[in-house]
Amino acid sequence: MPLSPSDPDIDPRSGYCAATRTFHSLRSPAPLPPPDLPLSFPAFALSFLPDPLPPSSRPALVDAGTGLAVPFPAFLSRTRALAAALRARVRLAPSDVAFVLAPAGVHVPVLYYALMAVGAVVSPANPALTAAEVSRLLALSNPRVAFAVAGTRGKLPPGLRTVLLDSPTFLSFLLHEPEDDAAAVVVRQSDPAAVLYSSGTTGRGKAVVITHRNLMPSIATQAPAPGPEVFMVAVPLFHIYGFILCLRVPSAAHTLVLHTARRRFDATAVLADIPRFGVTRLALAPPALLAIVRAAEEDAAATARVSTLKAVTCGGAPVAADLIARFSRKFPGVSLAQGYGLTETTSGFCRAVGDEESARIGSVGRLLWGAQARIVHPETGAALPPGVPGELWVRGPFVMKGYLGQKDSTSEILDSEGWLRTGDVCYIDQDGFIYIVDRLKELIKYKGYQVPPAELENLLQTHPDIDEAAVVPYPDDESGELPVAFIVRRPGSHLHESHIKEFVAKQVVHYKRIHHVFLVDSTPKNAAGKILRKDLAKLALRRISSKL
Repeated sequence: MPLSPSDPDIDPRSGYCAATRTFHSLRSPAPLPPPDLPLSFPAFALSFLPDPLPPSSRPALVDAGTGLAVPFPAFLSRTRALAAALRARVRLAPSDVAFVLAPAGVHVPVLYYALMAVGAVVSPANPALTAAEVSRLLALSNPRVAFAVAGTRGKLPPGLRTVLLDSPTFLSFLLHEPEDDAAAVVVRQSDPAAVLYSSGTTGRGKAVVITHRNLMPSIATQAPAPGPEVFMVAVPLFHIYGFILCLRVPSAAHTLVLHTARRRFDATAVLADIPRFGVTRLALAPPALLAIVRAAEEDAAATARVSTLKAVTCGGAPVAADLIARFSRKFPGVSLAQGYGLTETTSGFCRAVGDEESARIGSVGRLLWGAQARIVHPETGAALPPGVPGELWVRGPFVMKGYLGQKDSTSEILDSEGWLRTGDVCYIDQDGFIYIVDRLKELIKYKGYQVPPAELENLLQTHPDIDEAAVVPYPDDESGELPVAFIVRRPGSHLHESHIKEFVAKQVVHYKRIHHVFLVDSTPKNAAGKILRKDLAKLALRRISSKL
């Protein structure tokens, strides 16, 4: 059980308890139900909606691409109707897995809520995956049914029952008359609610089991808003970041605007949609944030047009300090807040709340209610005090149930006391703010020294001619590993390898210097915007080896 912030053993600034070497959240308690009470996540989340519901002028869901809006009464009625149809016509039973392979749209949040309401397990995946990649995910989760669209149906095996979200059949489900026994399904908070896909902290593909209880803190810990908000979500709904937002926003009686670009993020369209829909809050991944800043730098009038925008939240990967500074120059009246979490922790367990916390450049905020953390020495296993970096361990009601069908992989990162090893090197300062240093397994070991790639990437991105930077290790017999960089130059730049190496060498200790530079058009990233350093390390190995 988390200690109370008023406990005398807990430092009121950092939340650190020296006796247990554990950091505790200093946030106000959240209203979670007793864990043994039978209760589904949808029933819990939708209980926060006001009575009467918001008027039709304040829709629950909006498709930014088509302008289609779903009022709150329709959102609830569609969810109930679809839940009834899933039981009566699809014959879904509790614990059945439903694979979802569809782009963002107003039907997706309704589908997520309805599936969980009947005890089924939502399992969303990236609709851009190939058929072979989809097949590997299906082998992990073993779904009973799939929900797709006409454009993704061909990636699913013919033997798997599939319902198309853009078909008359599905639309008829949204009008299905609920039966009297629709409430007869008993869902326990410990039951699986979702299976999301993650590389885990070891790099191998895994199916993360998230329970109804795991999802509840994301609703209970929402910061109260002074009035109705309009959230634009420009992150994938199959990723834990977008998955949680599409559940959380409507439950708080706010409007969810979905950026529905089919191929790639469109910064110009998002900047145009902000005044069109009166967007007050915008959720982005770091690559999209960079695109927004670039678009604003090229359009002097962009800032004035987005006067309704109050805050931007960025998650999925760290944001470079230079990018934060560029954002602040172009959008001086808009706060930029970062958060941190994993699929295994049901999204974020820490974030910056309010302008004062958001002003802590480089921090991902403070622990949310219910979270406990330890900073652990990766070699000795000793828990460390404030200000000292080590691997971040976390515990709380949001920690996953485990990896589906992979007990050994689960036990590798989740111990018997509920502590989850994040695999990230972090430190927590004297005020309880968390700072991400780098991935533990991505630290470059140069002659015994540890070189964090993220530190060098942030430095490189301060160069005016560099748009993107990625740093990876290259094996070396003498030194162990050498830092090498992949660089995307700004359009029109004539920056050369020697200039880049000299720029870094002047600002770092000798063992952090860049040894090779590759000039590329782009760097590979996952859906959350994280650089795929393992792919780049393989590419560096091939390129350097070919020169020898």
